[in-house]
Amino acid sequence: MNHNNMEHVKCLIIGSGPAGYTAAIYASRANLNPVEYAGMQPGGQLTQTTIVENFPGYPDGVDGNQMMMDMRQQAERFGADIRDGIIVKADLSKRPYVLTTDEGHEMEADTVIIATGASAKYLGLPDEAKYRGEGVSACATCDGFFYRKRVVAVVGGGDTACEDALYLSSLARKVYLIVRKPYLRASQVMQQRVMNAENIEILFEHNTVGLFGENGVEGAHLVKRKGEPDEEMVDISIDGFFLAIGHQPNSGFVKDFLETDDTGYIKTIDGTPRTKLPGVFAAGDVADPHYRQAITAAASGCQAALEAERYLQTL
Repeated sequence: MNHNNMEHVKCLIIGSGPAGYTAAIYASRANLNPVEYAGMQPGGQLTQTTIVENFPGYPDGVDGNQMMMDMRQQAERFGADIRDGIIVKADLSKRPYVLTTDEGHEMEADTVIIATGASAKYLGLPDEAKYRGEGVSACATCDGFFYRKRVVAVVGGGDTACEDALYLSSLARKVYLIVRKPYLRASQVMQQRVMNAENIEILFEHNTVGLFGENGVEGAHLVKRKGEPDEEMVDISIDGFFLAIGHQPNSGFVKDFLETDDTGYIKTIDGTPRTKLPGVFAAGDVADPHYRQAITAAASGCQAALEAERYLQTL
């Protein structure tokens, strides 16, 4: 049933990283006339990196922004309708599915490919917002360059935190790694590298409670052994504060209709992008807690488009 003048879309793609763009390329070539909403960060997380060296076919590496622009152009060449805007609401209780943009534009879709990715997690301190862009960053590879010969801190204890600390140690004079627990969660190899780096100091059992500084970040307030009898306040002088405590999948707008894991990753069926709802697919980092690579996201975008095409043939 068509709500009088409501726009009707055969294939709606939400999000615009490697998963969304690849889905758009395949869906366009299959004559599904896909409409893709680029979302809050067009191009996704890759636009926050510098050079991508592990995507097959680029022997010398490729700039993350450039690669996303190339993928977008490729989708548009085959007729994908790529629009600015964010899908803020989804009604997946009945078919066709109804989705609403941030400007209140409603449309019906026969198939929906959710490729909304994930966003870096913050600690939730008011100071993080206060100093965002003035010393606080969630992307070491994007912003590390600005901290050459300076002092920075990385928060986290996993592989990402160790990778970020090592990356920054090649630029910064000194790197503090602030770890909540008395140990690192990272793989043995990464732990060893961090331990061997001369200018990385690991602060185990430290919690960050605030940041301070007149002109941007000049230091951090930490609590050592929080809640223990020997708890103490520690201040460190730093110029930059980097978060490496994981990612939050951008799945909030569909959580009433689809199953997610504890973190919010959308659950899919049997290693495919299919969800429990017919015609609704999830591709890329929004459904992938394990690999989170550009190449795996692109692959799942391809799979989602092929699944959508097969599903549409049954309608």
